[in-house]
Amino acid sequence: MAIRPQHLSRWGKRRTETICHLRKRIAQQGHNVPGEFLQGAAYKLVSGAVTVIILWWEARH
Repeated sequence: MAIRPQHLSRWGKRRTETICHLRKRIAQQGHNVPGEFLQGAAYKLVSGAVTVIILWWEARH
């Protein structure tokens, strides 16, 4: 019969805490709608600006 080390329960507790923390972070992602909107708007703005620069470059050359 194998003897289990004492510190194993400490690792199990830490793992449980980490899983709970990750679940909370994942749940909070959906509640940050203004941040998601701004991030999406910034992405579209930069993408559009790059497209305009490429079109301008192609028209000049």
